[in-house]
Amino acid sequence: MPNDLPQMDKFDQAILKHLSADGRISVTELAQRIGLSKSPTQARLRRLEATGVITGYRALFDPIRLGLDHVSFVEVRLESTREAALAAFNAAVMRIPEIEQVHLIAGNFDYLLKIRTQDMNDYRVVLAEKISTLPHVSSTSTFVAMQAIKENTLADVI
Repeated sequence: MPNDLPQMDKFDQAILKHLSADGRISVTELAQRIGLSKSPTQARLRRLEATGVITGYRALFDPIRLGLDHVSFVEVRLESTREAALAAFNAAVMRIPEIEQVHLIAGNFDYLLKIRTQDMNDYRVVLAEKISTLPHVSSTSTFVAMQAIKENTLADVI
């Protein structure tokens, strides 16, 4: 492990696993589950937060129950991949709430976007009025997801 990364033992990994499954777990319950007392568990939790391993806590929502059933993946090609063009695109893409994920890709296109909308008509509007007008976009290709088969959380990976 590189020196700039915090050293983590089995207790730290257990803390992350339990928190990623239930971010509202009490420190007392967390301590019981990982086999430590409350004080050392709390100290470890604070250290994981202070070192940036834990970046925050949030609620997860079921997008289908919120009416956001339509998922599209969009390949984006830029006119330029100079740093200024990438920075402009990165800043602009952050302002579009329908974009769930953005990945800079090493391949035949520059970015892969995950878009979540209510339906195809809403997606068409997002593509035409928001994505296509982003800085330096030269072309896009859309792939519509028919069904999500597997969507991991970090709890599944740790």
